[in-house]
Amino acid sequence: MTARARNIPAEVVSPTVGHRNEVVLVGRLAVAPEVRALPSGDSLTSFRLVVGRSASSGRQPTHQTRSRPVTVDTLDCVTWQATVRRAAATWAPGDIVEVSGAIRRRFWRSPGGTASRCEVEVARARRLRRPAPTRRRAAGQARSEASG
Repeated sequence: MTARARNIPAEVVSPTVGHRNEVVLVGRLAVAPEVRALPSGDSLTSFRLVVGRSASSGRQPTHQTRSRPVTVDTLDCVTWQATVRRAAATWAPGDIVEVSGAIRRRFWRSPGGTASRCEVEVARARRLRRPAPTRRRAAGQARSEASG
Protein backbone atom coordinates (compact mmCIF):
# COMPACT_ATOMS: atom_id res chain seq x y z
CA MET A 1 0.00 0.00 0.00
CA THR A 2 1.45 3.39 -0.97
CA ALA A 3 1.51 6.49 1.19
CA ARG A 4 -1.09 8.11 -1.05
CA ALA A 5 -3.39 5.09 -0.70
CA ARG A 6 -3.25 5.53 3.09
CA ASN A 7 -3.96 9.28 2.81
CA ILE A 8 -0.54 10.29 4.15
CA PRO A 9 0.48 13.75 2.91
CA ALA A 10 3.27 13.60 0.31
CA GLU A 11 5.46 15.99 2.33
CA VAL A 12 5.55 13.47 5.19
CA VAL A 13 7.11 10.73 3.03
CA SER A 14 9.13 12.99 0.72
CA PRO A 15 12.85 12.16 0.64
CA THR A 16 13.63 15.89 0.79
CA VAL A 17 12.28 16.16 4.36
CA GLY A 18 15.30 14.31 5.78
CA HIS A 19 13.70 11.62 7.93
CA ARG A 20 15.94 10.01 10.56
CA ASN A 21 15.49 6.92 12.65
CA GLU A 22 18.47 6.89 14.99
CA VAL A 23 18.52 5.77 18.60
CA VAL A 24 21.32 6.00 21.16
CA LEU A 25 20.60 4.64 24.63
CA VAL A 26 22.67 4.26 27.77
CA GLY A 27 21.04 2.15 30.43
CA ARG A 28 21.19 -0.76 32.85
CA LEU A 29 20.77 -4.29 31.56
CA ALA A 30 17.65 -5.67 33.26
CA VAL A 31 18.19 -9.40 32.61
CA ALA A 32 20.79 -11.51 30.83
CA PRO A 33 20.55 -11.37 27.02
CA GLU A 34 18.63 -14.23 25.42
CA VAL A 35 19.64 -15.88 22.14
CA ARG A 36 16.90 -17.43 20.01
CA ALA A 37 17.19 -19.46 16.85
CA LEU A 38 14.43 -18.52 14.45
CA PRO A 39 12.68 -20.91 12.05
CA SER A 40 14.58 -19.18 9.21
CA GLY A 41 17.86 -20.34 10.78
CA ASP A 42 18.87 -16.81 11.83
CA SER A 43 19.88 -16.05 15.40
CA LEU A 44 18.34 -13.17 17.29
CA THR A 45 19.68 -11.83 20.57
CA SER A 46 17.26 -9.85 22.70
CA PHE A 47 17.73 -7.94 25.93
CA ARG A 48 15.99 -5.28 27.95
CA LEU A 49 17.47 -1.94 29.00
CA VAL A 50 16.24 0.22 31.86
CA VAL A 51 16.88 3.84 30.95
CA GLY A 52 16.30 6.85 33.19
CA ARG A 53 14.03 9.43 31.65
CA SER A 54 15.13 13.04 31.56
CA ALA A 55 13.29 15.53 33.77
CA SER A 56 12.37 17.53 30.67
CA SER A 57 9.95 14.85 29.44
CA GLY A 58 7.13 16.49 31.37
CA ARG A 59 5.86 13.30 33.01
CA GLN A 60 5.51 12.88 36.73
CA PRO A 61 8.03 10.62 38.53
CA THR A 62 6.91 7.04 39.08
CA HIS A 63 8.97 6.23 42.17
CA GLN A 64 11.33 7.89 44.62
CA THR A 65 14.97 7.13 45.39
CA ARG A 66 16.75 8.39 48.48
CA SER A 67 17.95 11.50 46.68
CA ARG A 68 15.38 12.30 43.99
CA PRO A 69 12.35 11.04 42.06
CA VAL A 70 13.17 8.77 39.15
CA THR A 71 11.18 7.85 36.05
CA VAL A 72 12.49 5.02 33.90
CA ASP A 73 11.63 3.40 30.61
CA THR A 74 12.18 -0.31 30.02
CA LEU A 75 13.05 -0.85 26.38
CA ASP A 76 13.27 -4.08 24.39
CA CYS A 77 16.37 -4.34 22.21
CA VAL A 78 17.27 -6.93 19.57
CA THR A 79 20.23 -7.56 17.32
CA TRP A 80 20.95 -9.72 14.32
CA GLN A 81 24.60 -8.57 14.15
CA ALA A 82 27.16 -11.22 15.09
CA THR A 83 29.55 -8.66 16.64
CA VAL A 84 26.82 -7.28 18.90
CA ARG A 85 25.62 -10.79 19.79
CA ARG A 86 29.17 -11.74 20.87
CA ALA A 87 29.49 -8.58 22.98
CA ALA A 88 26.08 -9.12 24.59
CA ALA A 89 27.04 -12.67 25.55
CA THR A 90 29.56 -11.19 28.02
CA TRP A 91 27.03 -8.88 29.70
CA ALA A 92 25.38 -9.52 33.06
CA PRO A 93 22.28 -7.99 34.64
CA GLY A 94 23.12 -4.61 36.12
CA ASP A 95 25.82 -3.78 33.55
CA ILE A 96 25.62 -0.27 32.12
CA VAL A 97 25.65 -0.50 28.33
CA GLU A 98 25.42 1.88 25.41
CA VAL A 99 23.56 0.84 22.27
CA SER A 100 22.83 2.56 18.99
CA GLY A 101 20.51 1.57 16.21
CA ALA A 102 16.97 2.29 15.04
CA ILE A 103 13.36 1.76 16.11
CA ARG A 104 11.84 -1.12 14.16
CA ARG A 105 8.39 -2.64 14.10
CA ARG A 106 8.77 -6.38 13.69
CA PHE A 107 5.93 -8.62 12.49
CA TRP A 108 5.50 -12.38 12.92
CA ARG A 109 2.81 -15.01 12.75
CA SER A 110 1.30 -16.13 16.04
CA PRO A 111 -1.53 -18.56 16.81
CA GLY A 112 -3.88 -15.57 17.09
CA GLY A 113 -2.82 -14.04 13.75
CA THR A 114 -0.17 -11.52 12.82
CA ALA A 115 1.55 -9.95 15.81
CA SER A 116 4.00 -7.06 16.02
CA ARG A 117 6.10 -5.07 18.42
CA CYS A 118 8.33 -2.03 18.36
CA GLU A 119 11.87 -2.50 19.58
CA VAL A 120 15.33 -1.04 19.19
CA GLU A 121 17.28 -2.89 16.48
CA VAL A 122 20.84 -2.55 17.74
CA ALA A 123 23.65 -2.01 15.23
CA ARG A 124 26.44 -1.19 17.72
CA ALA A 125 26.80 -1.81 21.44
CA ARG A 126 29.37 -1.73 24.21
CA ARG A 127 29.50 -2.25 27.95
CA LEU A 128 30.45 0.94 29.76
CA ARG A 129 30.83 -0.53 33.24
CA ARG A 130 29.87 -3.34 35.55
CA PRO A 131 27.83 -2.46 38.62
CA ALA A 132 29.70 -1.83 41.84
CA PRO A 133 29.60 -4.94 44.05
CA THR A 134 27.04 -4.70 46.82
CA ARG A 135 27.40 -6.35 50.21
CA ARG A 136 24.60 -8.78 49.37
CA ARG A 137 26.14 -9.75 46.00
CA ALA A 138 29.64 -10.06 47.53
CA ALA A 139 28.28 -12.25 50.35
CA GLY A 140 26.48 -14.49 47.86
CA GLN A 141 29.61 -14.82 45.74
CA ALA A 142 31.72 -15.67 48.79
CA ARG A 143 29.23 -18.40 49.79
CA SER A 144 29.23 -19.91 46.30
CA GLU A 145 33.05 -19.93 46.18
CA ALA A 146 33.23 -21.54 49.61
CA SER A 147 30.81 -24.31 48.63
CA GLY A 148 32.46 -24.95 45.22
